[in-house]
Amino acid sequence: MTLFLIITATSVISLISLIGIIFLGRDEKKLQKIIFILVSFATGALIGGGLLHLLPESLAMGKMAFFFFIIGIISFFIVEKFLYWRHCHKEICPIHTFTYLNLIGDGVHNFIDGVVIAASFVVDLRLGLTTSLAVALHEIPQELGDFGILVYGGFSVKKALTYNLLSAATCILGGIGTYFISSFTNILKFPLLAFAAGGFIYIALVDLLPELRAKSGLKESILQLLFILLGIGLMLGFKLIFPE
Repeated sequence: MTLFLIITATSVISLISLIGIIFLGRDEKKLQKIIFILVSFATGALIGGGLLHLLPESLAMGKMAFFFFIIGIISFFIVEKFLYWRHCHKEICPIHTFTYLNLIGDGVHNFIDGVVIAASFVVDLRLGLTTSLAVALHEIPQELGDFGILVYGGFSVKKALTYNLLSAATCILGGIGTYFISSFTNILKFPLLAFAAGGFIYIALVDLLPELRAKSGLKESILQLLFILLGIGLMLGFKLIFPE
């Protein structure tokens, strides 16, 4: 029964990644305006998620959390360099490398969500349900922002939906794995939290903010700031409502 609930909860949360389906069939020009706003929102959500959620929770392992945080930043830098050398020619990239980085970072994040959900169900049914609800509410804006990053980075809407779903499915793997090896989850959980936090901060500060800075119009700049703050504010709100 517990395993069934874990699989059900993590599957439902994985399906939230398809929220971008609301943009199917939209006019291309209007979609690009919406995507620009979503990228701004995603930037704030990544900063807030990394610094207000993942990194503070990883501090349960002490100062080593900062070591894994730095490892996350350096690792994402190396991966992005590799992707650039592999897929970009004459400084032309059909698909921005930060889209793949976002999929990796989100995959790690979703895996951790699965670990947390499964661990909660193992302890208590009501705790598992409450945790699942908190994660689901947190994932809605997160996945919307992730979808915006993928489309802005060069993916078609359908391809962005598919890859986002595959990245989200790691939540199911994390849940099932935790059920069978629950005694070892804390050993992996905290380093992964810090690693994912480093990845999120790298993507937000190195890849997305420079993209937004390139659009220098007054109206665009105000919208950018507002939606970046909205993304951070939403993550702060979830932190206050659902403390870890």
